[in-house]
Amino acid sequence: MTNEPRTETDHPPPLAGAKEWTALAVLSLPAMLVIMDLTVLHLAVPELSAELEPSASQLLWITDIYGFLIAGFLITMGSLGDRIGRRKLLLLGAAAFGLASVLSAYATSAEMLIAARALMGIAGATLMPSTLSLIRNMFHDDRQRTKAISLWMMSFMVGGSIGPLVGGALLEAFWWGSVFLVGVPVMLLLVVTGPVLLPEYRDPGAGRLDLLSAVLLLAAVLPVIYGIKKLAEDGFGWLLVAAIAAGLVFAALFVRRQRSLDDPLIDVALFRNRAFGTTLGVMTMSTFAMMGLNLFLMQYLQLVHGLSPFRAGLWVLPMTGAMMIGMMFAPLLAARFRPGYVIAGGMLVSAAGIALMAQVGGSSGFGVLIAGTCVMAAGFTPPFALGTDLVISAAPPEKAGAASAASETGNEFGGALGLAILGSVGTAVYRSGMSDLLPAGVEGEAAEVAGDTLAGAAAVAAAVPDGAGAPLLAMARDAFTDGFQVTAVVAGVIVLVGAVLAAVLLRRVGLAPSTPTVESAVEVAAP
Repeated sequence: MTNEPRTETDHPPPLAGAKEWTALAVLSLPAMLVIMDLTVLHLAVPELSAELEPSASQLLWITDIYGFLIAGFLITMGSLGDRIGRRKLLLLGAAAFGLASVLSAYATSAEMLIAARALMGIAGATLMPSTLSLIRNMFHDDRQRTKAISLWMMSFMVGGSIGPLVGGALLEAFWWGSVFLVGVPVMLLLVVTGPVLLPEYRDPGAGRLDLLSAVLLLAAVLPVIYGIKKLAEDGFGWLLVAAIAAGLVFAALFVRRQRSLDDPLIDVALFRNRAFGTTLGVMTMSTFAMMGLNLFLMQYLQLVHGLSPFRAGLWVLPMTGAMMIGMMFAPLLAARFRPGYVIAGGMLVSAAGIALMAQVGGSSGFGVLIAGTCVMAAGFTPPFALGTDLVISAAPPEKAGAASAASETGNEFGGALGLAILGSVGTAVYRSGMSDLLPAGVEGEAAEVAGDTLAGAAAVAAAVPDGAGAPLLAMARDAFTDGFQVTAVVAGVIVLVGAVLAAVLLRRVGLAPSTPTVESAVEVAAP
């Protein structure tokens, strides 16, 4: 990529036709499914908790490990796709994802479900960088590529929003494992149509995949995530601090090795590009807040307000509409204002929505909670829509797989950490609220179960005599609401920090006068 504007004597790039736009629709389906599987499980938590009886730690791993392993393998898989072929890796990953989905659906224990979700995470890591990098190579015109990436990002947002709705509909009619089977026909469609619609692309100059780098990356990601999760859940411990320190050491070794390789997994020099590094960080912070709050929202609607899974999913639909509106307006605003200011403004809007959500349980009503989720969702569209294009356009086409993997690593890492850290914060507040004297008749193992999770308290309340069940459930709901409020405050602070970073560090990322696209913004800002 150069900083020279295109002249009239240059040949314009070829425009994508019907085949490319049809292929985009096919590529959007697995992208939507991968993010949907991060949210669809939330509604199934009460039912799977009752059947599999996971501990609080196992329940967190069931919801966490999918995103953790996606984050751990994305860069490796993105680089592998650049080497062996992005279409080939995509089709192999689709087949593996379908198989892992079946295993998850029919898991008979918490341990089996965790293992199946881990396999889904590894397979999911092959899908996202392959889809986004193929889009980069199918759409050569700047404007078409920006539009294609925006539509692809919309599939992510729609997937995150309709996940609870689809899950709720399935849980109304089937058992909890059915939420995983929805991915099987999608992956079959991709395997059948992919060879016809999708072009193959690989980096002709790429060397062999450095396995040591892949191992170092995994050794860096997993100990850090595990240590942070357990610190938030159980409090300070030297072994957990040692795990985080070990992960940071491996991260330093990974970066050092990338600098010494002629063909690294990812070019660390990209992070010196402000449009790349800062945008990646801001997107990670946005995903952290949104995914963490979504976990609590789904449980709050079901276990505090008493909605069925399907009705809870319906109340997420307004978020989808808000995100679509935001997705349409974000590029228009970016054509008039610097992308950094648009992204920062969106995050301020999200912070306002999160502030509304923090009022749950007070004088505000149910409508304020839903309004808060809509405002939050609309505000997050600029970081996601504009940010993805900024990150992908900063890398040369032959490295699109690794660059798209870095983008998705930030999103998945942020989402997984949001689920782990914000989930652990809320759990800690809940346990603190349930540490007081429980109603008479709730003691021993029942008291331990009720004090662990709200779902556990609801199960205990249904089993004990009425004189103790109603007070216990009211106490548990109050404790969970307190946890929701504290979690919203923490998420809001994170979002405000991200807004400041975007406004300050991306203020010089501007738009080329002749070509008002995000691609031009990167070209102008590139050193």
